[in-house]
Amino acid sequence: MSDRLPHEKGFHVSWDQLHRDSRALAWRLDGHGPEQDGAWKAVVAITRGGMAPAMIVARELDIRVVDTVSVKSYNHQKQSEPKVIKAPDMDIIGDGTGILVVDDLVDTGRTLEAVRALMPQAHIATVYAKPKGRPMVQTFITEVSQDTWIFFPWDMALQYVEPYRGTD
Repeated sequence: MSDRLPHEKGFHVSWDQLHRDSRALAWRLDGHGPEQDGAWKAVVAITRGGMAPAMIVARELDIRVVDTVSVKSYNHQKQSEPKVIKAPDMDIIGDGTGILVVDDLVDTGRTLEAVRALMPQAHIATVYAKPKGRPMVQTFITEVSQDTWIFFPWDMALQYVEPYRGTD
């Protein structure tokens, strides 16, 4: 039995790593949009975590139409029922055809279910994926175990940490 708390099985992501992984996501998506030249019509970032990856993907793929969808499904580290609190401009988005939805992580997939209800034809891409949520995502870069907590750079501050084992 471990003395570690569940959130201590952490995967720490730096700004540099997030940038590299977001660029890798863009490269994987390049040329796979439905437009004749493989382009995407627009990017929709799932706020707040998807904003940084979406900005990087939009830059790499030269997508100028960028919008957001706000879904609240977490209160700190506790997941609750997802609720759309801000939808994208549906006159532009339509049913999601040609739209690239970007988020930082799919965990259980419940947030993406709410997004999929708004944009059923959108292509959903995340930087990181957990097994329960993987069926909701068409494209991702890195899979982590379901019991891993991902610490994103906006969640962290630099500070001293005791060694994992020993006191020296």
